[in-house]
Amino acid sequence: MMRHLISAADLTRDDAVQILDTAEEMARVADRPIKKLPTLRGRTVCNLFFEDSTRTRISFEAAEKRLSADVINFAAKGSSVSKGESLKDTAQTLEAMGVDAVVIRHSASGAPYRLATSGWIDAPVINAGDGTHQHPTQALLDAFTMRRRLVGRDAGLGQDLAGKRITLVGDVLHSRVARSNVDLLHTLGAEVTLVAPPTLVPVGVETWPCDVSYDLDSVLPKSDAVMMLRVQRERMNAAFFPTEREYSRRYGLDGERMAKMPEHAIVMHPGPMVRGMEITAEVADSDRCTVVEQVANGVSVRMAVLYLLLGGNESAVSHTRPPVAHHPSDERSAHTADLETK
Repeated sequence: MMRHLISAADLTRDDAVQILDTAEEMARVADRPIKKLPTLRGRTVCNLFFEDSTRTRISFEAAEKRLSADVINFAAKGSSVSKGESLKDTAQTLEAMGVDAVVIRHSASGAPYRLATSGWIDAPVINAGDGTHQHPTQALLDAFTMRRRLVGRDAGLGQDLAGKRITLVGDVLHSRVARSNVDLLHTLGAEVTLVAPPTLVPVGVETWPCDVSYDLDSVLPKSDAVMMLRVQRERMNAAFFPTEREYSRRYGLDGERMAKMPEHAIVMHPGPMVRGMEITAEVADSDRCTVVEQVANGVSVRMAVLYLLLGGNESAVSHTRPPVAHHPSDERSAHTADLETK
């Protein structure tokens, strides 16, 4: 495992599968009465958020606390950043306090890379989203969700997503989730197709390891998973489509369109959803939609990333586990017991 997690493109197939397998083991902790491991006891992790967030920040905080780390939550609003303090000064302050890892979200693309390579701080850096660039843990939790649904919870161990057909729909231009998913899904062997209005397709997309289509209806019948992307109005400085109604008519997912998908296919969304525009309430609340599942899986995946960066470089999965007990409080997997001794 590498020292930092800055981009999904940095992960090899073996890296990604190791994280997904470790996350599967971490997910078993959530089934126990006491959802806690002492793996990172005595370690301090700082959540450095320069941009608003709900799911990602709370998910990282839950993951850190389940691993028994001490957590520092830093928000740019209400801090010295609002007075003009630079990223360098903030980082050096954290270094002086002795933090062991930094989770950073920033509106500027490249900020996590700068923090990781600057020498300002000697700690692993995890990118929790930077501008329109990357969001690697989101891509990992999406891949984890796909593998569970399309391959199987136990059958998926050690497996990638080879041959699976994944469609990403919507505002690709402004989406770090789309970029991260294209990189990771390609590494895991999946076939990725982007569907968006021409105005929301990035320049240079032909160099990406994916196909591009402008016709959603033609792609749906051959998709194993369809991920709807949020239209990011806060990043738009021009009119990229005529009206919300027109966008919804061409690129929104409703019950009629969902019926065109294969029976096993799932609907995904990184959140927050704009109901009625990119996805209807009927689809968002259906059994085929994995939005809530993605949030739960995000905690397991982020626990896995923190464990591998801070807790140990060996695999956190025992492939020869004993059968899972009916009562987790009475019997634990051999690996979980091993984690608790670290």
